[in-house]
Amino acid sequence: MNTGILPASTTVSLTTEPSPGRAVTWLALRQIRRGGLTVTGLAAGMTAVVAATYGQVMADPAAAGSLRALAGNPAIRTLFGVPIGLDTAGGFVVWRVGTVIAVLLGVWSILATTRITRGEEDAGHWDVLLSGRVPLRDTVIRHLAVVMMVAAATATTITTVLLAAGTPPAGAIIHGAGTGLLGVFFAAVAALTAQVFPARSPATGTAVAVLGVGLLARMIGDGVTALGWLHWLSPFGLLTLSGPYVHNRTPPLLLLAVAAALTTTATLAAAGRRDIRGGLIPAPAGRPARTSLLAGVETFAVRRTLLPATGWLIGIGAYYLLIGLTAVSVTGFLRDNPALAGQAAQAGFAGLGSIPGFAATLFAILAMPVAGFTTVRMTAFLAAETDRRLTLLTSQPVTRIRLLGAEVAVTAVAAAFLVTGAGLLTWAGVTIMGGDLALAAALHGTWNVLPIVLLSLGAAVLAVGWAPRWTGLIGGLPSVGAFLLLIIAESTAAPLWVRDLSPFAHLAPVPLTGPDPAASAIMLATGVTLAVIGGLGYRRRDLLS
Repeated sequence: MNTGILPASTTVSLTTEPSPGRAVTWLALRQIRRGGLTVTGLAAGMTAVVAATYGQVMADPAAAGSLRALAGNPAIRTLFGVPIGLDTAGGFVVWRVGTVIAVLLGVWSILATTRITRGEEDAGHWDVLLSGRVPLRDTVIRHLAVVMMVAAATATTITTVLLAAGTPPAGAIIHGAGTGLLGVFFAAVAALTAQVFPARSPATGTAVAVLGVGLLARMIGDGVTALGWLHWLSPFGLLTLSGPYVHNRTPPLLLLAVAAALTTTATLAAAGRRDIRGGLIPAPAGRPARTSLLAGVETFAVRRTLLPATGWLIGIGAYYLLIGLTAVSVTGFLRDNPALAGQAAQAGFAGLGSIPGFAATLFAILAMPVAGFTTVRMTAFLAAETDRRLTLLTSQPVTRIRLLGAEVAVTAVAAAFLVTGAGLLTWAGVTIMGGDLALAAALHGTWNVLPIVLLSLGAAVLAVGWAPRWTGLIGGLPSVGAFLLLIIAESTAAPLWVRDLSPFAHLAPVPLTGPDPAASAIMLATGVTLAVIGGLGYRRRDLLS
């Protein structure tokens, strides 16, 4: 009988295998690498573009003072934040896109965290993983650490871009670090809610609600001086208190870091006290069966879309209600200061001198969140396919084209519902404040962005059929990508044909002017064509698994 020891080569191969924990980390990194690169690139790109435009905006020596006076209006402070350091490129960047980038990173951190933790667990992908040597607590913290790495990378790129633009190092570091810490905090919040709730939807919804309340507290604190103490209760408010390029305070950022650390500690404690696929709050038992909207493919698509659409409407509607409430104050201030209106136009806020112009300017950006909703719905459809929830459905006498068509049609109707809600709430806000904006004008202004939204939906459907893994990126190109293209083209004096590649370049400023039927028809036709091509690809390819 041979009882010899293993050969040396065998021993070496065993000891050089990656540890189970390291393999889990690489798995998490693989799951978010595309989204992480996208959000980091967008943050760096927006920062670079605004920093490059600073010289053009402030070419007139009186421009800084004029813009500061404009931003001193309470309504403008509520929408865009407290203006500090506008006489520097760094301060101008922080005011123009600091909050936008912070919200982008915070929302992505929440969605990514709940997707790769609670979402993977609910789908059963962690059953075998957690039967090995890596316990649930270690698995959660490794996935959370990867999302936090993206936040840290975003902070590094922002800081690097600002340093390359020649801004003072202290301000660049404070702004970059604050943005990164905000992403870390909301990743920790999402990880905690993923341990508390036994399903992905309530976990994501609760974390997004925390973000929304924090942003609202910052806006109230900025707009109402007496309530400035609310900044200390909001992660966005702590970024404001840090005062990049002027005050460069570190205590608010230290407080944000402590909050993130405490939330992460609570996450680990919660993960050690629950079972797999469970939560600290148990799933309701004995609930009556909910059989509504299960009679057919189309009604089931409606059922799946109702709750997400309601959540998106609350977020989008709250913002546009606030726009309506502040429109009278902003436009009245500009009418009394025509010189400031000209400076506002140079700073990228053209048309703010009248309520229709103010509404048209902000209605244009409505295309981005609503297009984001349509892309998210298409990725949710793919997730149902990947998680094999569509397997039995596709085995029935139901064509795959009908399945996809029902999802696309319901998503398009939901998008129209979102833009209509934004128009109604904007009109309501203006009316409450005694402003003059007709209901029909408000609705026409929001409906005017639907062609771009449906173009994004068509691009997402194209990706579903031919490049499923790239659905999020391809679906966002006609909206977020096109908006960035327009900004870059205008900032760098690019040739006119480059600017014309963006659908936003052909978007009429409704209700300030009438719509452009030809441009809208071309975008709608392109979106339908992309959706048809995507449907053909979906019909031919295998189901994902």
